[in-house]
Amino acid sequence: MARGSGGWFFVAKGKLTFNENLCKGCGLCVAACPKKILELDKTRLNAKGYHPATCVNPDECIGCAFCATQCPDVVITVERI
Repeated sequence: MARGSGGWFFVAKGKLTFNENLCKGCGLCVAACPKKILELDKTRLNAKGYHPATCVNPDECIGCAFCATQCPDVVITVERI
């Protein structure tokens, strides 16, 4: 729960799961995220040789699923919690 100018309100939360070996590092999910918490992990390569997408601040995820909707390879699963 958070407090705003109009009183208390609930903040949606989400949990992201990545099937990293399917990721081709296109960055569409990174661009789609309204909270800007996704990035390509430049320190690792997946089985295909690409830098996989990762969530750098999972506590900030609102579960909107914009990232999963934009992903052409169905790499991301979003759960509302």
